[in-house]
Amino acid sequence: MLQHIRPAIMMIVLMTILTGLAYPLAMTGIAQLIFPWQANGSLITRDGKVIGSALIGQNFTSEKYFHGRPSATTDTDPNDASKTIPAPYNADNSGGSNLGPTSKALVDRITADTNKLAAENPGTKVPMDLVTTSASGLDPDISPAAALFQVPRIAKARNLPPERVRALVEAHIQGRIAGFIGEPRVNVLALNMALDALPAT
Repeated sequence: MLQHIRPAIMMIVLMTILTGLAYPLAMTGIAQLIFPWQANGSLITRDGKVIGSALIGQNFTSEKYFHGRPSATTDTDPNDASKTIPAPYNADNSGGSNLGPTSKALVDRITADTNKLAAENPGTKVPMDLVTTSASGLDPDISPAAALFQVPRIAKARNLPPERVRALVEAHIQGRIAGFIGEPRVNVLALNMALDALPAT
């Protein structure tokens, strides 16, 4: 019987070493050599401090900043561990709201958000990604239309010419990957950093 068990045990040990240790270590080493920035989380720094990642959105709420997509992520309620509370862009609990198109809560939220944005920029169609959440709840990017929609509010809040803010958005539009994958997009954190870096008028 031992002669039948020994090969199985040896195979488990060998495959554990190969696939559980050697392969991950080799891939990690190659990634660190070829793509160190991406392998370390695509972290964005300012003045030597990490302020975020190019891959995870942040909850900007000030009128002076571009806002990302709504996020439906949650966290444990500190007052009651059996409940959850909204925690936008919570990377520990990535996910969508799981609310369907017939959900009254979803319809009410989107309607309220749309009305608020429509009042902010009258006469301009509200881009869909400013009122809908992504599947992950962590989307760091918005569409160029969503960024341009916010130009009047930011220009007013910062006392800047709208043309200057619009030019900043257009300079930060990233095209489709390899020319055909995905859609044009704007990274919200990178755009807000560039906004803060604008010289005062």
